[in-house]
Amino acid sequence: MPSCLICDDHGLLREALAGTVRMVWPQARILMAAEFPTAWALAREAPDLCLADLVMPGADPLAGIEGLRAAAPHMPVLVITGTEDDALMLALLRLGVAGFVPKSVSGPVIEAAIRLVLAGGTYLPQRVAELAAAHPASGWVTTGRSTAPEPPPPARGEDAAARRFTDRQIDVLRLVAQGQSNKEIGKQLGLAPSTVKSHLENACVMLGVSTRTEASLRARALGVI
Repeated sequence: MPSCLICDDHGLLREALAGTVRMVWPQARILMAAEFPTAWALAREAPDLCLADLVMPGADPLAGIEGLRAAAPHMPVLVITGTEDDALMLALLRLGVAGFVPKSVSGPVIEAAIRLVLAGGTYLPQRVAELAAAHPASGWVTTGRSTAPEPPPPARGEDAAARRFTDRQIDVLRLVAQGQSNKEIGKQLGLAPSTVKSHLENACVMLGVSTRTEASLRARALGVI
């Protein structure tokens, strides 16, 4: 059975994240930790995903995430954080975290970030992507303005990524990549331009990008289109 480790010292937030995970991934077993030592112990079970706060008892943020990575090197760690400490975020990028989700975002954004990471991708808010691009030593490179790890994600994520998107989202992304406008896409797919816009916006959130160009680049990199 797949499993997800949720690490946060606030019970309400752990439960909220668990609810989001169950919406995205209903078959997953949920593991919870309120302090880093417990999180490290649970990580040795090699969960398929970890959602981790940075501020918990038992270790400082960097040492805490280092412990998770050491306990389960292949477990994607999605950091749920309120920090804006550039040096810390660069250090975490060097550790190979699967992305950052600000605590201020809405539930659907967290859901989309989880879907993207489960698909083998990474989720970087625009500010963090720009920070990574400005510091190549962080281990991240950019293609256009879309951020991707070097080397590219393993092939296992490509088919999985496509399955996380609806058929309509894939259709819209494919036509966006061909340079078509929302009006042109709507005419071809029999959709209102507003519906096309909605599909594209949802796809952008799942891809962790903010523009049409970024969406087409990231979708191609992940094998979605």
